[in-house]
Amino acid sequence: MGRISKAGRTLSATAGIALLVAGGAILSASGAAADPDPKSVSPVTTFVGEMAVPMPGGGIDRSQIDNSLRFEPLQSFDEMFLRDDVVFLMRHGPTDWSKLDRKDVAPTDCANQRVLSDQGRKDTEDLGALLAFNDIRFGRIVVSEWCRNQQTYDALERGYDSVEPGAWEATPVEASADLNLLLSLQGAPNVTKLRALVSGWDGGDQTGPLLIISHFTNIQELTEFAVYEGEMLVLDPKRENRVLGYVRLRTAQPDIGHFNVATRDAIYEADGSVDPAAAAAAGATEAGGDDP
Repeated sequence: MGRISKAGRTLSATAGIALLVAGGAILSASGAAADPDPKSVSPVTTFVGEMAVPMPGGGIDRSQIDNSLRFEPLQSFDEMFLRDDVVFLMRHGPTDWSKLDRKDVAPTDCANQRVLSDQGRKDTEDLGALLAFNDIRFGRIVVSEWCRNQQTYDALERGYDSVEPGAWEATPVEASADLNLLLSLQGAPNVTKLRALVSGWDGGDQTGPLLIISHFTNIQELTEFAVYEGEMLVLDPKRENRVLGYVRLRTAQPDIGHFNVATRDAIYEADGSVDPAAAAAAGATEAGGDDP
């Protein structure tokens, strides 16, 4: 896995068109051609929509990505996807919860922390491909230094590359300790700098929104939303970082670490260290340790 430094990137501006919900159908606000194609947006419920691989699917057979982007609310499509001055605040991709972070592990010590699972890598690549197919591009990317976040960036890039090789080569990207796991070793002491990063985004050079890849705890502290692994919240800096909606894979699931409170409390001690016996009972062990 290549560590992220800084590199200049520029992507063409997204051609957009507002979509309206009327009688349960997605309607174009004008007759002009646009990306994403309204035909690729399907209402799931009154408030939830999905975007899949458009047909024709370019150089990739649609069957290779048996998934879709799910987003809510459907009525906020234009604000979420057709503006450069919003922020996509993402939690890293799905991880292997059988291996837990060692207490005080360093952000770049991949052998002793939880990392993306094989399925998590595949899901994150599919997420990147679906975002690319639906012309959702970013003008700047900032990533936590933790291994699972770096792996998330790498997998997203592979997904974009599968649709448009080199798509991210001109997009500015950097790793930032300000996004590191809250209160961990070398972590962010609070979300003050994360909040400032979100609040200060004004669309940059108008080539796409800001993408931030951080952690559950940081995102929850900033927004009061509990997010799945691989889920993105879309924030509006112009309205005090209001959450406009979410975007995630249709197959995204809650993880046992943050959505099963009983399991989480059993595995972790009050000081954040792992209880080996409780972890073994849950089928987990510290990363770098012996399997239960």
